[in-house]
Order: sequence, then structure tokens, then C-alpha cells
Amino acid sequence: MKIHPSAIVGPEAEISRNVEIGPYCVIGNNVKIGEGTKIAAHTLIEGNTRIGIKNDIFPFVTIGTPPQDTGYRGEDTGVVIGDGNIIREYTTIHRATTKQDLVTVIGNNNFLMSYAHVAHDCVLGNNIIMANAATLGGHTSVGDHAILSAFIASHQFVRIGSYVMISGVTGIPKDIPPFMMATGQRARLYGLNLVGLRRQGFSREVITGLRKAYRIIWRESSLISEGVKRVENEMEPFPELKILLDFLKAESVRGITRGAKSRSED
Repeated sequence: MKIHPSAIVGPEAEISRNVEIGPYCVIGNNVKIGEGTKIAAHTLIEGNTRIGIKNDIFPFVTIGTPPQDTGYRGEDTGVVIGDGNIIREYTTIHRATTKQDLVTVIGNNNFLMSYAHVAHDCVLGNNIIMANAATLGGHTSVGDHAILSAFIASHQFVRIGSYVMISGVTGIPKDIPPFMMATGQRARLYGLNLVGLRRQGFSREVITGLRKAYRIIWRESSLISEGVKRVENEMEPFPELKILLDFLKAESVRGITRGAKSRSED
């Protein structure tokens, strides 16, 4: 391992081989860092934090600090970060509260750009992009391959589905279902994330089926629950459709985002 002489590493921290820790970093006693992870200058990692292998952490990142929650009283909560993530300058990732699973989770191969914020109790999947200053409120969950553009902000307890595309400067007060594109001061759906789905190799048949489901649920039905029942009765099932319907039928704290009036997706 390569640890700069100016870095402060707690004597009980577990640092694997081939880890690089740059100048003026501070690594707490309860931190574990996996093989091949690189930590650039002026980074602070504290609390009960577990970081996997081959992560690339840039200067001035803060990981594992206490949650911004007035009810937190110093309980032993933590952060778990998987493998192959890129975490850019000034990103903040807070440890969890005691109100959920006691851990903030970031999966594998995610790209968190400068000034991104992952609040307490968030759960991120894999291959997610958070652009500059994207901000997640506490207890937000984000599915695989979601793209969160610059300056988005989610309310607490929001669910963001897999393969979602959210445009910049979007407020997210309600859940964004998988495969969708959302934008607006208060997010509205504008159909499928067609470009993203095509880039990820979804077949024409799957995309056509999801577009039909979107039309039934958000264009032709007064209530989302009515649209879901129609889709179940009128469409042949396929795996991606099940993912969408399961998301819509699952318990939601915030409710589901409505579709915009524009028919531009069609």
C-alpha cells in the first residue's frame, strides 16, 4: 500500500494491499478499504464505513460522516460502498440513521460526479450516473443504470427505478418508475427513456411493449391503479413489464409521478 506521510490513518483501520492514500487524508478507526482503491488528497472517511475494491475516490470527498438528521444521536450506523466506483471531487456520502437498515449503500461501477450528495439511508444499485451536484434526500433508492443529471434533487423516501433518465434541474417529489424519462421543476414523465434503452440493448419488441404499457397507464387511464389492471388484462407478460408493474404495485411513501400533458414521446 502507498500512504502519504501526511495522511492520518487510524491504527485500527483495515487497509488492504495496493491501496493508495494521498496527502492530508483522514481515515478513521472503523474504516475498511478493499484492494486497489485509490484515495486522493484531502479526503475524509470516518464512521463504520466499508469500501470495496478498485474504487477511485477524488480529492475532498467526505464519506461516513453523521447524517443531517436532527434525531441522530451518534448511533453505530454505517456506509457500504461496493467495487469499481468513481467518486469525484467534493462528493458527500453520509452514514445512515436508525430509521431503516442502519446503512447507506452504494453498489458497483457507479459514477458520482463532483458535488454529488448521497444522504443517510439511501440505497443505490449498480452502473448509476449522478452528474454534478445531483442531490438525493434521505432514504432515496435508485435502481441500476439510472442517469441522474446535474442539479436534480429528490425528496426523502423517493424511489427511482432502473434505466431511468432524469434531466437536469429537476425536482423529484414522487417515485419515478423504471424505464422512464422525467423532467420539470416538479418532475413529470415524458414517456420511455428510449435512447437509454436502445443503448442498453433492449429489443424493439420490449420497447414497443413498454411504450404500449405507458400509453395505457399514463395516457388512457384516470388512475394509475386502473391502468395497471388494464395492462395485466390486455397485454402478454414479459420480464421488463413485470418489473414496471411490480414497481407500481409496491408500497410507496411518496406516490407515483404523473405523466405530462405533452405527447412528445409518441
